[in-house]
Amino acid sequence: MHRQIAGSLTGRVTKWLVLVVVVVITGFMATFSAKLADVQNNEASSWLPGSAESTKVLEELSASVDPNDIPTLVVYHRDGGLTDADLAAMEEDGAEIADLEGVTDQGVLTPTAAEAAAAQGAPVPALVSEDGEVAYLYFVLNFGSNGWNAIPAAADEIRDLATIDGGEVHLAGYGGSAADSAEAFEGIDTNLIFATLGVVIVILLFTYRSPILWLLPILCAVVANFIATGLVYLLAKYADLTVNGQSQAILSILVIGAGTDYALLLVARYREELRRHEDRHEAMAFALHRAAPAIFASAATVAVGMLCLSFAELNSTAGLGPVAAIGVTVTMLVMVTLLPALLVICGRWVFWPKRPTFRSAEPTSTGLWAKVGRTISHRPRRVWLATTGLLLLACLGLFRLDTSGLSTEETYTKEFDSIKGQKLLTEHDLSDNSNTLQVVADTDAVADVASSLEGIDGLAAPGEVQPLADGRSWFEATIDADVSSPAAADIVDESRDAAHAVDGADALVGGGSAFYVDTKIASDRDSRVIMPLVLAVVLLILIGLLRAVVAPLILMATVVLSFGAALGISALLFEYVFGFAGSDPGFPLFAFVFLVALGIDYNIFLMTRVREETATYGTRKGSLIALASTGGVITSAGIVLAATFLVLGSLPLVFLAELGVAVALGVMLDTIVVRSVLVTALNLDLGGKIWWPSKLDSADTPLTEAEAAAPMETVH
Repeated sequence: MHRQIAGSLTGRVTKWLVLVVVVVITGFMATFSAKLADVQNNEASSWLPGSAESTKVLEELSASVDPNDIPTLVVYHRDGGLTDADLAAMEEDGAEIADLEGVTDQGVLTPTAAEAAAAQGAPVPALVSEDGEVAYLYFVLNFGSNGWNAIPAAADEIRDLATIDGGEVHLAGYGGSAADSAEAFEGIDTNLIFATLGVVIVILLFTYRSPILWLLPILCAVVANFIATGLVYLLAKYADLTVNGQSQAILSILVIGAGTDYALLLVARYREELRRHEDRHEAMAFALHRAAPAIFASAATVAVGMLCLSFAELNSTAGLGPVAAIGVTVTMLVMVTLLPALLVICGRWVFWPKRPTFRSAEPTSTGLWAKVGRTISHRPRRVWLATTGLLLLACLGLFRLDTSGLSTEETYTKEFDSIKGQKLLTEHDLSDNSNTLQVVADTDAVADVASSLEGIDGLAAPGEVQPLADGRSWFEATIDADVSSPAAADIVDESRDAAHAVDGADALVGGGSAFYVDTKIASDRDSRVIMPLVLAVVLLILIGLLRAVVAPLILMATVVLSFGAALGISALLFEYVFGFAGSDPGFPLFAFVFLVALGIDYNIFLMTRVREETATYGTRKGSLIALASTGGVITSAGIVLAATFLVLGSLPLVFLAELGVAVALGVMLDTIVVRSVLVTALNLDLGGKIWWPSKLDSADTPLTEAEAAAPMETVH
């Protein structure tokens, strides 16, 4: 029945119908795909749940403080001291900036204006350093609720306008950081995809050793990316799906990487069947019938694992779940429809120069992985114990993993303009007055709350108290630390402890640094909830696929062990090789979900073949046949996926660089060590017991030396 369905997709007529339908869908979705960057929301505050304290502050201030206000600084510097001409130029720049589109009617605070206000006793910050080498302007940008996309153009305009001869000028504050963030993700919809495709093409050329065959998987991956990104755009536009630069980058990487993996598995099985069947349509029907269950299970595992992210409190994390699930599902559908149709349309010549002819020998039966299997079969228990010990040793590196967060400077792998400006402010003892603590409390107790914050190291004196509705009031206090730094987080924590201790005040503490603190709180909660959920869901899928309990439990244990080892080695690389200051709080969760969902893929590819061969040869012999048959394609798939995730490192963001390294390392451990050595050794040691409670291999016949040494023949 299943073979008939598979054959109906690649029949002599239906193959052309499949091609036409997919081409039409692709053409339609491509028009939306190009617009995905337009619906990105990279505003940090929009990522938090409504239960976060900083979100509650934002809601209470919404009538008095526009949440779309973007405090921005222009920092001027000259070694030896700014001249009178420099300060005069700053005043002129301030007047011109005030007239720019997007600058609010609050005006621009210049050194002269600040000096005049201070003379009248107003609590304004110093805008010129004591040594006279650094000064800055302060103003607010506001482009409306969807105006973050307008910041890069505004930043360019301000940078062109604000200059001093012989000195340096930098755009800092939230506006400068937003502009730099946009630059970091610039070209993500084109450059990243081209880089990923370039890497995959090189690997496929080495894998297939054919100048033609690689074109088909790449073409299908591009089609899947068009359809998936177009669908995500529509959901973001009309269904409020949260999409940011990170999720768009991960979507394209996942589609191309997973798509190539599915293509490798299908093409390898098709090549096998071409040696057994003279008619290529019949060969594809058998190949789809036998490879599709593993591809479906793999896609389901990844998609459901990603959907578990929907239970996250962080909107950015929750949004990635459906984005990634859509990408994997679309990719799977393209790879089991369009790719088989194209392969059958092209015929055997597409494998040139090594075309698989009818009744030719299967090369995998005597290949590298057949030899590895025979080596393991001599002492399987010793092999899996030693392998487990080495992986546990690698897990010790987890003690060096620091997920306390990164400052703005530490967030990027290169020094952006806003970071240079922030450094100058810090080095010359100037407070960045764009980073404030916002405190809301009952009006009767707000003075006591303000008093409770006095004396907190790094927090300036509270500003003027302003009334709100319903008997509430609020005030601000400048934080003398980078907005996302651990030092700022400590100030927020100390301020919250002090404000919450005031009886009857119902005080809430928010602001920019508070957003980062609440993000870490939400990230920690998400890790505790989602990691066990992913494990449970993936385990249930494996039980249903393998119709056993012991084998799925073993596979899950090996993948978790691989995850720990990958993260442990990665932590050492981050600290001692790359010199990263630490990791984002959400990094462990992202790495876990990708490594478990993707890492189990290769075990699915292997174990579905083991189960298939067990029915004829028994578990132990079937395990050796499965390893020999799938070893090459799974290793190639792992290399492709690892390489695609490493491409994330081309973006100047520490989070994505670390995620790419960790996932790539974990995937390689899964394909080369866990799947080929550890799982195979466990299968050979335990034999038919792995299928309990199924009676698939109730005889559980031990493997003889002759059987282990024989060529790894495959079922016809």
